[in-house]
Amino acid sequence: MDWDKLRIFHAVADAGSLTHAGDALHLSQSAVSRQIRALEESLGTTLFHRHARGLILTEQGELLFEATSTMAKKLDSAAARIRDSEEEVFGELKVTTTVGFGTLWLAPRLIKLYDRFPDLKIDLMLEERVLDLPMREADVAIRMKEPAQADLVRKRLLNIRMRLYATPEYLDREGRPERLEDMGAHRLICQNPSTPQVQAGAQLAHSVMAHDVHSMLTVNNYYGVLQGVLNHIGIGILPDYLTVDFPNIERVLPEVESVEVPVFLAYPEELRQSRRVTAFRDFVQDEIMAYRRLQMGDLAID
Repeated sequence: MDWDKLRIFHAVADAGSLTHAGDALHLSQSAVSRQIRALEESLGTTLFHRHARGLILTEQGELLFEATSTMAKKLDSAAARIRDSEEEVFGELKVTTTVGFGTLWLAPRLIKLYDRFPDLKIDLMLEERVLDLPMREADVAIRMKEPAQADLVRKRLLNIRMRLYATPEYLDREGRPERLEDMGAHRLICQNPSTPQVQAGAQLAHSVMAHDVHSMLTVNNYYGVLQGVLNHIGIGILPDYLTVDFPNIERVLPEVESVEVPVFLAYPEELRQSRRVTAFRDFVQDEIMAYRRLQMGDLAID
């Protein structure tokens, strides 16, 4: 099969238009159309339905597009590895993690990575959905559970727990609960247990809500929960890694907490030698060590 024709087919299928594909490939619409017709003739099938609003893939076209998409991702991976310099770290690195960890812990620390590698381009994808690393939806993942996908390098970074926090201003105003049953007199801020999140957080929310909590604020990520806590709205369920960066919040009911949640860093085996991945991995591990030292210092003061 002609690789050049497949490249043009992939661009057309991705754009849904001969004109837009031609613009991306720097080819005329007629040249693109000729290549598509030639590919269809060589395969003995129709790859696109012509529609007034653009091109729609046929069933056979969908099969071919799935194959070319896989090829494109593998070629991108190969190109990334080739571009990795022995002396420099540059280029794009796609990193995925949860909204809470990405916004509250990782993003504020990235300036240190950019200071060391100013030519690095990070695409930070924050979502609860687990992206497919072997299919190169992302290069590196930081997740709140051990990845189950095969052919991944895994590194356990730390363990966290979900706990109850509030501001001293809120607690001075509304009182400090002395037992879990006292939470009925307070407003609880948490993620809705039915939304995608760390299971330990959902379980802790369920256990607190079982004590006749009348007023609640639910948010679909921990960043929103933190904002509610910082603005003295109530008592929030938050991951314990926040206490180093937000020392002005106070732990409530110290005996109440979730089970441990492991935090893993993972990346495809094929990127083991990538300078970008190595730089990011080392940066995260250094920051975790610094975080642990600060955390131990806080515990010593307590």
